[in-house]
Amino acid sequence: MARPVAPVRQSQRPMDGASRRGLVPWRRQPPGQGLHLWTRVVLACVTTFIFVVGWSLGHALTMTGGGTMSERVAEWARNHYLGPLVTFGEWLTYSPPKKGGTVNVHFNKLGGNVVHKQKHYHGLVPIIPDNLTPIAGHRLPGEGIWREVETVKGKPAVFKTYLRFSSVYTSYYAGLVSMDQRLLRFSLRPGTEDPGPGNWGAPVYLPSGSRTGLMATFNSGFRIYNSGGGFYLHGRYQGALVNGVASEVYYKNGRLAIGTWGRAGLHMGPNVAAVRQNLHLIVINGKVPASVDQNVEGAWGATLGGGYYVWRSGICETRDKRIIYAYGPALNVRELATLLKRAGCQTGMELDINPDWMSFMYYLAKNHPGNPTPVNLLPTQIQPADRYYFPASRDFTAVFTR
Repeated sequence: MARPVAPVRQSQRPMDGASRRGLVPWRRQPPGQGLHLWTRVVLACVTTFIFVVGWSLGHALTMTGGGTMSERVAEWARNHYLGPLVTFGEWLTYSPPKKGGTVNVHFNKLGGNVVHKQKHYHGLVPIIPDNLTPIAGHRLPGEGIWREVETVKGKPAVFKTYLRFSSVYTSYYAGLVSMDQRLLRFSLRPGTEDPGPGNWGAPVYLPSGSRTGLMATFNSGFRIYNSGGGFYLHGRYQGALVNGVASEVYYKNGRLAIGTWGRAGLHMGPNVAAVRQNLHLIVINGKVPASVDQNVEGAWGATLGGGYYVWRSGICETRDKRIIYAYGPALNVRELATLLKRAGCQTGMELDINPDWMSFMYYLAKNHPGNPTPVNLLPTQIQPADRYYFPASRDFTAVFTR
């Protein structure tokens, strides 16, 4: 009688060739498992990207250097190759200036004292500028009238005035300042991002204890890599100084000269403390060159929305060596140059543009000479009056008494 055959257990089943060689047999993955794996990979990458970007942007928003929120975001984006995106966003948000209208301020109520030229002074005779002729029709009360806002040993040193600059955009006005170099000394200060970290021999702000004699501060030019030139301060360079480029030249004796680098005696020497270059002159020998009307959107800075009429600032030197600063909203390059020329400039240059970068402050000592109160020249500027009492991201000019 035949013996019954016992069923073969799983462990006793003969192995195929792959099993005998120690290889794991292929099994079909459950439906969707591969897709879930790629989803997790993509989510991990996106999460990492958001974390890195968030950390970087958060660091930019909280680091020392001052500035508005939009200013910090824009700087961060441009530093991370997102300049075209920033420019596109500015184009979307740009609002062209309004035609017509009247100013919403009384110039006579913006401070300062009118100084009459008949007044007699002992010793050094101050230079009292001639009042400016209105550009936009009849003179409004106080318009174009120079008012003293700062004195040095009883002598007027800093004057200010306000002037409408367009017969079309009549509700806008610019602020102008005249500074007497015989009573003042000028110095260039670095910024935390421009020119950036380094042994520049000067602080990036005006710390407490260093403010005695402080008279004024104002913004510098474009980011150095966009300026067409370079930066020099106390023996150190950021970029190379370029011949033919408009330059502010700061001397060790506190004097400031405006002109073209490499011409009219403006060159490196042992008496030069600093040089700040930016584009080309917009006033030459007391005249406005035709170049101010050429390639306005490219040659004179990337403006908000690509518009001609934006916040602009400029600086110049007069025949009697006074320094004039001017800035305001809804300006094109020719109008800025015309303001400087009308104020008596012989050589002038554009500084920075767009609202976040504009700033001019004068300082009232009163009963606190060691900690004077800053005052914005234009009440409509975005930057706060105490901007340079804290670390600044961009370089700037500080003006002190001699």
